[in-house]
Amino acid sequence: MSVFAFLASLLGHVADALDPLFGASAAAAAVVLLTMAVRLALHPLARSAARGERTRAELAPRLAELKRKHRKNPERLQQEAAEMYREAGSSPLAGCLPMAVQLPVFYVMYHLFSTDGGGDLLRHTLLGAPLGDRWTDALADGGPLGARGLVYLGLFVLVAAVATWTYVRARKAAAAVAAPAAGDEEVPGAAVLARMGKVLPLLSFGTLVTVAVVPLAAGLYLVTSTTWTAVERLVLQPLRTPAERA
Repeated sequence: MSVFAFLASLLGHVADALDPLFGASAAAAAVVLLTMAVRLALHPLARSAARGERTRAELAPRLAELKRKHRKNPERLQQEAAEMYREAGSSPLAGCLPMAVQLPVFYVMYHLFSTDGGGDLLRHTLLGAPLGDRWTDALADGGPLGARGLVYLGLFVLVAAVATWTYVRARKAAAAVAAPAAGDEEVPGAAVLARMGKVLPLLSFGTLVTVAVVPLAAGLYLVTSTTWTAVERLVLQPLRTPAERA
């Protein structure tokens, strides 16, 4: 049995169990519940990423000092920066690697909810809106304020709120890390982090566009996952780093 067949079967069982509570929208509720279950299983990786992110922010002033001190000696700067991260029990990419590990899981879940890999999932509905339809289908059947259009409107409002919060938080996190200066490319991971710091804050709004063009089931998955991420980051914000626990 393939992973998609297994997940589709599991999704069907969950939907059957939720049917007494949600009726025709049981399959949509199952999408939300299964997404949350997967994100909960991946929570240890999120904790590791949060610690790495906070460690980078705390080390930013020391890294800036090293840059000023060794800006004419890139090799020494690289050695000192690497030693600083080793002493902190971290690395420049400590917060990125755990997130990268999760990408294959996110791909499987997205594929399940956007294709026939979910069995007859796409033939079910959410408050009357078919899970296999897209926003354009809702616009053609009643317009943006029609019964189906209002389902998407609710998702758009939630995504916009989460994206705005994520954008503001990402900009603050990027500002906490010293801006790249001459010779920074010699610092392990600095070039990657600099590029990510410019792009990531904008990616939060990409979900808004994606939800508008993918099947509703996939959009529901994306909304659930991004909302979980925002809440998870808020909860993990006071997480202590290894240095603080020592």
